[in-house]
Amino acid sequence: MRVVTGIVFIGHGAPKLGLVGERTLSGTAGFLEGIGVPFPMAAAFLVAFFETFGGACLVIGLLTRMWSAGLAFAMLIAVILVHLPHGMFGDGGYQWALLLMACSLALVIEGAGKASLDRAMTR
Repeated sequence: MRVVTGIVFIGHGAPKLGLVGERTLSGTAGFLEGIGVPFPMAAAFLVAFFETFGGACLVIGLLTRMWSAGLAFAMLIAVILVHLPHGMFGDGGYQWALLLMACSLALVIEGAGKASLDRAMTR
């Protein structure tokens, strides 16, 4: 679950940073500004950074609980500010963000598991 969740977060964060595809960080900031998020450029960077680099850390199992807590919080904000008006299953609905939040919370509770850098560092 940790590896798959991390890969999904990387896939959502890297485009927001402008690392892949057509999207850019300023485009992400423009979207956030349009929905009333304060300090949209800073918020866009934080979200994109957490999704991309936090996702990468989940894949390798590094500081899993810390990154997962931040990612769960980011998904809670995404559900509330972006997806909730669309309903759970509608176009743009919150089911995906809710699932990612649940996976992140499970990782906060359970940790990285045996095959992780977290485990290797605690031995």
